[in-house]
Amino acid sequence: MPTAAKLVAALCYAAVAWFASGAVVPLFPEGTDLGAFAQVNTGIGALAGWFVMGRLAGEGHGVAVASGLRTTAVFVFYALLFHAIYEMLRLATRMRYDGVMDALMGMVDLMGKYGLMVVTAPVVMGILLVGGVLAAFIVEWAAQRWN
Repeated sequence: MPTAAKLVAALCYAAVAWFASGAVVPLFPEGTDLGAFAQVNTGIGALAGWFVMGRLAGEGHGVAVASGLRTTAVFVFYALLFHAIYEMLRLATRMRYDGVMDALMGMVDLMGKYGLMVVTAPVVMGILLVGGVLAAFIVEWAAQRWN
């Protein structure tokens, strides 16, 4: 059921994803074609906001902090998974893997590599953590305001 809190959550976490994506771009090797990297992450952030934070809104400010961090973790996990699968499929079509299990192991390796890139960048982690908590407070306010 659509609610104002879900809409606000989708918009807030889409914004967090957009800014975090912009902060990650300089960490990739120069000349890397990222295509629709920021747009895909923004969509994943909006979906995480709608389905995770929007459902958990209205429980109070203490729960909002935990829910905001949970939503951020869900967004990061699915963004890493999506981009690792995409890159694995791109490499698989170029016959870089010997078989299915090699491709799946390569996908897990890519996910770990991208995850390490995110975790070791203080600016990106700051945007994700602070932005996730601020977005949670905004969603909590919206849930209380329009309930």
